[in-house]
Amino acid sequence: MRLSRYFLPVTKETPADAQIVSHKLMLRAGLIRQTAAGIYAWLPLGFRVLKNIEQIVREEQDKAGAVELLMPTVQSADLWRQSGRYDAYGPEMLRFTDRHEREMLYGPTNEEMITAIFRDAARSYRDLPRTLYHIQWKFRDEVRPRFGIMRGREFLMKDAYSFDLDEAGLKASYEAMFVAYLRTFARLGLQAVPVRAPTGPIGGNLSHEFHVLAETGESALFYDAALEDVTHEELLSADASTIARLTELYAMEAEEHEKVAECPVPAERLRTRRGIEVGHIFAFGTKYSASMGLSVQTKDGGSVEPHMGSYGIGVSRLLGAIIEASHDESGIVWPEGVAPFRVGLINMRVDDPACASTCDSLYAQLEQAGVETLYDDRDERGGAKFATMDLIGLPWQLIVGPKGVERGVVELKNRRTGERQELSAEAALARLTLG
Repeated sequence: MRLSRYFLPVTKETPADAQIVSHKLMLRAGLIRQTAAGIYAWLPLGFRVLKNIEQIVREEQDKAGAVELLMPTVQSADLWRQSGRYDAYGPEMLRFTDRHEREMLYGPTNEEMITAIFRDAARSYRDLPRTLYHIQWKFRDEVRPRFGIMRGREFLMKDAYSFDLDEAGLKASYEAMFVAYLRTFARLGLQAVPVRAPTGPIGGNLSHEFHVLAETGESALFYDAALEDVTHEELLSADASTIARLTELYAMEAEEHEKVAECPVPAERLRTRRGIEVGHIFAFGTKYSASMGLSVQTKDGGSVEPHMGSYGIGVSRLLGAIIEASHDESGIVWPEGVAPFRVGLINMRVDDPACASTCDSLYAQLEQAGVETLYDDRDERGGAKFATMDLIGLPWQLIVGPKGVERGVVELKNRRTGERQELSAEAALARLTLG
């Protein structure tokens, strides 16, 4: 993509209402723009990152055996009355009446709807186990939306729902999702701490939150220092033994930690940091199947109410969490797996025929090799181009200037490390196309 044709409204000034790093940088780097309190338009660069995150989440859900579908954002109040949650959910639910005076709501979650869908289709034990998921926009009417997309009212969420014949099956589904979450966050360049959590309005008695450690996190955490020793490679290859190891280690939000009569972690190993919640999983048994009339025939001719779980990942929130965990004084530093473009190609002198020819050739070859490239072909000062590329945080910058072209070299900069190398154009291409 040529930057001269792209829509990238970057700014030098930080908006006064932006309080945390991710909100400031998302606005300055032209990723989002606010359209109403807690509601944002996703501009082209931000939308590319969002789709990359979404794809990683999808791949790990598919790998875990979940099946994708898509449910509507608007739901009937009658559906929620079947479970008893319509009146209990609270003011965060956006409720309205359609032109036929039917009570409706903008879905904050989908336990009721997925239960009704499965109830109408499942008949026997042969239809279980199943895990279904979708990636869809939600709305929760936060009383004080703040911190940009981190505490917005509209957000993109992956929510999955499992159906099993018994508690043992539910435990297996829960563990499969636990593993999928560890792998997902590791692929996104994040280390997420699993924290035993209260179940709240979702219900059940088993629940874990996943928190990314960051100074600007909304939650105070207390945890065993041994959690910091878990390697990236262990998380990418997580299995049941990884779950056992992680869940045996102490990790609590401050509110729950304060309820513990005696902390099992010695003082020298107890750490406290702030965390950003990016995922939450629940095992709630028959709460919804029982209240909504979902049952299936067993092998011996009886009937059973399936045991269910739900599993959420804040896809749009993850984008903010990645920035909180990966930035420097110049701007965002994207992990390669989610970056909107892998390479920023900078033409230092667009009026120099040799520079333009070299850049055009490099751009064509990178695109042909499938390397997503943002080509800064604008007639701007070099300093402005460098500032923009550092701000938007692409993993690699390929810099072409007239003096280098004369000597047959270009400059390759690693955004994360700041390391710069002078290479021939061919060597730079080989480095970028072969990884």
